[in-house]
Amino acid sequence: MKLSIISTVSVAALASAVPMAEPEQVFSRQAAESIHAKMVAKGKLYFGTATDQNRFNTGSNAAIIKANFGQVSPENSMKWDQTETSRDKYNYAGADAFMKFATDNKQLVRGHTFVWHSQLPGWVSQINNKATLTTVVQNHITTMMTRWKGQIYGWDVMNEIFDESGGFRSSVFYNVLGQDFVRIAFEAARKADPAAKLYINDYNLDTASYAKTQGMVRNVKNWISQGIPIDGIGSQGHLTAGQAANAPAAMAALCAAAPECALTEVDIQNANGQDWGNIVKACLNQANCVGITVWGVRDTDSWRPSGNPLLFDSSYKPKSAYNQVLAALA
Repeated sequence: MKLSIISTVSVAALASAVPMAEPEQVFSRQAAESIHAKMVAKGKLYFGTATDQNRFNTGSNAAIIKANFGQVSPENSMKWDQTETSRDKYNYAGADAFMKFATDNKQLVRGHTFVWHSQLPGWVSQINNKATLTTVVQNHITTMMTRWKGQIYGWDVMNEIFDESGGFRSSVFYNVLGQDFVRIAFEAARKADPAAKLYINDYNLDTASYAKTQGMVRNVKNWISQGIPIDGIGSQGHLTAGQAANAPAAMAALCAAAPECALTEVDIQNANGQDWGNIVKACLNQANCVGITVWGVRDTDSWRPSGNPLLFDSSYKPKSAYNQVLAALA
């Protein structure tokens, strides 16, 4: 059943967990208003950003996140290559530091990510036995989710599993297990933390008619009909100038295919005067879109820094893009 509204319990819990910024934080924010507070006022759960220890311990990042954003995603610290570099040997240093920052500052957390072809340890890529890979996937998901059970709103269980035609990308998971890797991963995740929202996340889902977008919609509907516990679709939103014009229609298609949806990694290179407003509109227009996450705080720290794709400049000053978001939320 589609969830067209967010439960009052969730909203109430988040409202108490992510308070409005205190007046003394305004200087750190260097912006007149919090986009997170404005987003919550529109009935959504959050406006968030990506960060990690190397970010929030640098410059004004921490102050800006506390003052302007109500949700955080780990940029790299929870990925497989950083947490389980060899089988059953876990390193939580970066992820624990991220979680402490989030907890200390009452930030909602989206966990990122489990099943992904990239940033994957070599030992996983070399597995060619179905039973072994099934156990490895189940154990990794269970171990990670159990560690922070009840502390993380949702997880990107699947990341970038489709190619541009809407078919399946070649990866160790698909090549060894076929489509069944989707069921295996989502069922393990549901068992590990039944309260966490479970997402499938991908990029180039920014046009409704695009083959990859259609492939996501078609497959998610099919998997849900089979009882696979998928709660949400995440559209990353790595865009260039003008592409956001298509985002509202694309999100309408994606959000109709799952109980909830979100824009999860937004950055816009050389954004025009309408792009950020269209991103906000794309989420606001869908009752089950829970929030927007931008992939970083300031332009120079972006993974794709050309074209100044974020909301704050290299000096941590809010840009016109930030004001466009505020205007769209007014």
